[in-house]
Amino acid sequence: MTPNPNRAGRREWTALVVLMLPLLLVSMDVSVLYFAVPEISADLEPTGTQQLWIFDIYGFVLAGLLMTMGALGDRVGRRRLLLCGAAAFGAASLFAAYARSAETLIVARAVLGLGGATLMPSTMALVRTMFTDSGQRAKAIGLWSGVMTGGIALGSVMSGLLVEHFWWGSVFLVNLPAMALLLVLGPLLLPESRNPSPGRFDLGSVPLSMAAVLPVVYGLKELPSEGWNVRYVVSITVGLLFAALFVHRQRTARSPMIPPALFRGHGFSPALVLNTLSAFGMMGSAIFTTQYLQSVLGRSALEAALWSLLPSVLIGVAAPVAALLVQRGAERAHVVTAGFVISACGYGLLALAGTDSLWLVLAACGVMAAGIVVVMSLLTDLALSSAPVDRAGSASSLLETGTEFGGALGMAALGSIGAAVYRHAMPETAPEPARETLGGALAVAAELPGRAGDALAAAAREAFTDGMRGAAVAGALLLLVAAGIAMAGLRHIRVRDNAGRAETLSPSGV
Repeated sequence: MTPNPNRAGRREWTALVVLMLPLLLVSMDVSVLYFAVPEISADLEPTGTQQLWIFDIYGFVLAGLLMTMGALGDRVGRRRLLLCGAAAFGAASLFAAYARSAETLIVARAVLGLGGATLMPSTMALVRTMFTDSGQRAKAIGLWSGVMTGGIALGSVMSGLLVEHFWWGSVFLVNLPAMALLLVLGPLLLPESRNPSPGRFDLGSVPLSMAAVLPVVYGLKELPSEGWNVRYVVSITVGLLFAALFVHRQRTARSPMIPPALFRGHGFSPALVLNTLSAFGMMGSAIFTTQYLQSVLGRSALEAALWSLLPSVLIGVAAPVAALLVQRGAERAHVVTAGFVISACGYGLLALAGTDSLWLVLAACGVMAAGIVVVMSLLTDLALSSAPVDRAGSASSLLETGTEFGGALGMAALGSIGAAVYRHAMPETAPEPARETLGGALAVAAELPGRAGDALAAAAREAFTDGMRGAAVAGALLLLVAAGIAMAGLRHIRVRDNAGRAETLSPSGV
């Protein structure tokens, strides 16, 4: 039997493992400061504003530069940009570990975000170019999705363990060996790929894209904690106005950063929309489950992080199973629809939780995350297959920007529903801070004597759980709507190989 020249061999799979290292670390850095912040505060003595920027600047820079770096990788070469990003990420990690002031740490975290913005779209685009066989590409992207999702949960646990045994700077030093390995093995294993006719780089789109993304992400992330503050509404509005200007420029520029032709690819637009909805579902629950484990069940931060690793077991299984089902002939629309329905069932389980439902909540998170990873892996494969190979970086960056938007919107929308239910469920006689948040209620309860404090804390925990159940119902409904959209929108869509030919998946593969 003649071997299929399109199938990847040992070299490509080894290269994928190398690519997983920076991806894991970039996703871990989203949550790696969860347990380090108290020690950083004691050591560097940042102001309240500086502490917020230490925590948030990484995600903001990452989100704001994804589209720029995706387009840049298409022009200068994805491997070259990946290696430059790895060098920047490693240097910034060393800089952050030994920072001696809050300002220095903020700058280092910003450079880490810049490095992360180069690494994420480059890794996905390289997967697209290395795996030309559709079945193998689906498996590789499934692994990519699982590592990215699991890294966020792993980051908080790694942070807790390192801070407990070393000092806060160690949470950054763990990045160095992986980045060094990537810099050594990357030139040997990873192929270079770029757009052969990229046109002139559209510098004017860079500030426009950042002005569109950053205010919206900022406003959406702050809404759950402080409600519909005018400042955040204005921030979102300003971002949307710049987004309109950015879209206009892409449609009229001679050499746009994000070519409109991407959206004419069969399957790209529905994949982008549905991927954003799946991120909504994934992150919309996180704002409740982390607080539930700590403030309702009374687990310590490290205990809560360790418990939250259990749902990751299902994440590791879900994506490979989804890829196998499609490879063996299952309709992609059916599998994606099933993934949304499974996630909706996870939200349904969450809607049944009480104030002492540890295992039910963990099961709900596992079912929900497994369904979402099924959806994300297949939609990522569809979007990248629908896009031309020479635009793989731009396509990857759009997917990841949509994930940032979807996650922030999920936290804002479901967080607002949960907060509204919480305020309604709290007794009118409760002090104002207790009626705003569970944290505020527990702080007030700690100062009250005896039964009065216990009663307020119990009422607040029950009200928070009511809010979580209400948000879970809303999340389940949205995911069921997404399932209907997937069934209608993904029918008759075929993935494409690297030459642009439509591929029909048969039971024996391609």
